[in-house]
Amino acid sequence: MLERDALNGKSGSAFMTIDGQNIEMFGMKKFQSDAEFQEADFKVVGTTLVQKKTTGVSLTGSMTIYYGTPHFLRILQDYLKTGRLPYFTLQITNDDPSVSVGTQTVVLYNVKLQKMPVAMLDADADFLEMEVSFSYTNLEVLNYFNDQPEQLGN
Repeated sequence: MLERDALNGKSGSAFMTIDGQNIEMFGMKKFQSDAEFQEADFKVVGTTLVQKKTTGVSLTGSMTIYYGTPHFLRILQDYLKTGRLPYFTLQITNDDPSVSVGTQTVVLYNVKLQKMPVAMLDADADFLEMEVSFSYTNLEVLNYFNDQPEQLGN
């Protein structure tokens, strides 16, 4: 892989879809979603080897956004008033036009908030940032990065 194909972490976009409304996550600073495979010990008589059997997967994530985005607080308010927790969709696109690997877009479905700040003040902060954690139940890759980026020596 050539150095020019290292993705710029700032090049891309994020959208949230809730109740049919698309909202650009313009205040996002950092985003990461993870798939953690759950395993159970698998033991067999006649050997001391303990194998690991995959039994499921946990889909979670977190984002750092600049404080002042009202959408998550509205979700909390809706839940407190109605007892109904709104789920939403997140679409994340890596789009660095300077790389040969192209663009990748991943959609996370049934996103549910797990933890978020409600109100913040900080006398030492130049910018207020909030950490939001979430889980989700499914994902779809709308387009993948190219399998073959330009190589050294080509």
